[in-house]
Amino acid sequence: MQQFYSNGKLLLTGEYLILNGAKGFALPTKFGQKLKVKAIDEPIINWLSYDADKSKWLDITIDLQGWSIIEKKDITKEKKTLLKILEKVKELNPLFLNATGFIIETQLTFSRNWGLGTSSTLINNIANWANINAFELLKNTFGGSGYDIACANSDKAIFYQLEKGTPKISKVDYNPVFKNQLYFVYLNKKQNSQTGVLEFEKNNEVTSSLLDEISFLSDQFYACNNITDLEKIMIDHEKIIGDVLDKKPVQHTLFSDYFGQTKSLGAWGGDFILATGNEDSP
Repeated sequence: MQQFYSNGKLLLTGEYLILNGAKGFALPTKFGQKLKVKAIDEPIINWLSYDADKSKWLDITIDLQGWSIIEKKDITKEKKTLLKILEKVKELNPLFLNATGFIIETQLTFSRNWGLGTSSTLINNIANWANINAFELLKNTFGGSGYDIACANSDKAIFYQLEKGTPKISKVDYNPVFKNQLYFVYLNKKQNSQTGVLEFEKNNEVTSSLLDEISFLSDQFYACNNITDLEKIMIDHEKIIGDVLDKKPVQHTLFSDYFGQTKSLGAWGGDFILATGNEDSP
């Protein structure tokens, strides 16, 4: 039996503009996704996926000879997506899935609703299993900047930047003295990252000065050594992205009466936010 594990992710700076070449700062999470692979003689894949609470959210059997889903009823979007992913894997590695069948089990250690990288951890695990480039597989399936793939493979915080479409990744130690004043809050409104990216790319023009500003703030966020300065950086970052998206920052829409500072992470409007606070924070 083979086993693989990939970390989830939180993008602290650079959301949206990281797609255009801005430098982003991101953290891998302790939470992630496991993939277990057991070879069998029958030319099928029996795939089971479980959420963090052990509930099964995907059960699919694929005929490797006919390259089709065996179940003729209840062919959900998730099942079609998995089949598409495996088809793209075959394109990148034609020898993959040729010799035998498999029983496969995936297990999330975070809730699927959290937006910590259900898709990216799956892509990375499959790529490691198939011995292909995870960034290429992501590009051919879900798309995106690829910072989540970098986090999936990292045990440290990372700076991530696309240079002419090629990922540039720098691992760094991040252990701020004020870490007990930082909170990650789930808004219980999961966002579709693909939809958010498409809307952004369709409706926004990005200048080089904007990219430089966000890259500068990413560096400042990492180097910051006190919570007051960090809150100023968060405010500046939120204003820039808010102006680009023509949206109000989450501090204005949801937390106007909160004494600390809040910042959206990833697609605006849901998933996690970063909040500063203290022992009196609710």
